[in-house]
Amino acid sequence: MKNTALTTTHEALGAKMVPFAGYNMPVQYEGVTIEHDTVRNAVGVFDVSHMGEFLIEGNQALALIQSISSNDASKLTVGKAQYCYLPNDTGGIVDDLIVYRIKDTTYMLVVNASNIEKDWNWIVSKNTMGATLKNLSESYSLLAIQGPKAVQAMQLLTSYDLSSIAFYNFAVSNFAGVEHVIISATGYTGSGGFEIYCKNSEVKQIWDKVLEAGANFGIKPIGLAARDTLRLEMGYCLYGNDIDETTSPFEAGLGWVTKFTKPFTNSKALEIEKMRGVEKKLVGFELDTRGIPRKGYRILDVNGNDIGEVTSGTMSPSLGKGIGLGYVSKTFTNVGSNIAIQIRKNTVPATVIKLPFYKV
Repeated sequence: MKNTALTTTHEALGAKMVPFAGYNMPVQYEGVTIEHDTVRNAVGVFDVSHMGEFLIEGNQALALIQSISSNDASKLTVGKAQYCYLPNDTGGIVDDLIVYRIKDTTYMLVVNASNIEKDWNWIVSKNTMGATLKNLSESYSLLAIQGPKAVQAMQLLTSYDLSSIAFYNFAVSNFAGVEHVIISATGYTGSGGFEIYCKNSEVKQIWDKVLEAGANFGIKPIGLAARDTLRLEMGYCLYGNDIDETTSPFEAGLGWVTKFTKPFTNSKALEIEKMRGVEKKLVGFELDTRGIPRKGYRILDVNGNDIGEVTSGTMSPSLGKGIGLGYVSKTFTNVGSNIAIQIRKNTVPATVIKLPFYKV
């Protein structure tokens, strides 16, 4: 089990630690609902240093990224980031990730913790053009400072105008007494804020100063359990739940980051699939009565016929009702469609809704 540079800090704060993606991670401190509400209404800080960071450099960097990524990275300018996925050779998804253009010929790829080794090997195998690759995952830390008060609270720690960093943009600046920190606005919670990329040797200083600067704004450390409820309220996919090696990106609603302006892994087959259409799609649903949907529960039509499966589900702290994502036959994908979730022996009525669940 690996530790982040802040593991002992979390333990000292009384965090409940659990194994996650091979790391010893804080799942909660005070409780999921308290932490969730803190991010929605004030500001919270997550240690997400288990995420992976790869550098792709050199004159062939863009060519490699274009060949492995579903999106069109040629649209990126320095200071911008882009969401995309790595298609595999069989119609599924190796991983979803974010690409940052750091310099003219330097890009950073941020990948899911559980897929670091798999993604690295995949990208290395596709690097026939000779781009320079560096795996920085073991030496860099990542903090996510999320919530509507994040800008005001964190402005105390930097001379850079944080309010000027638009969504999916970033700056490299001083922060919390550390130079050359990446300050990014690519949040996974839907409540605004920033991600801070720094060296392991710098993260403790930054963590302490973040909590100090945020004290008057109600800041709290937040665990991974609340991160999951926050992302689910926004309808964001989680790799391993809602997308995986067998998932079609068009079934998953990722057509918006699938750009056929250039060739990429399996792009011809994906283009054909887009033209033909898919037989099932990922939808969001709300339970009409009490209950909590969970991953793996069956989705039924009103007559009790099996039409799909829940991939993510929870009791929404913001909405006070059961919500979930799941794949259903295309007949039932329209907003307002009546479905049901099989929760143990009970068949609980539900309704397909337009994402996100949580409207700011």
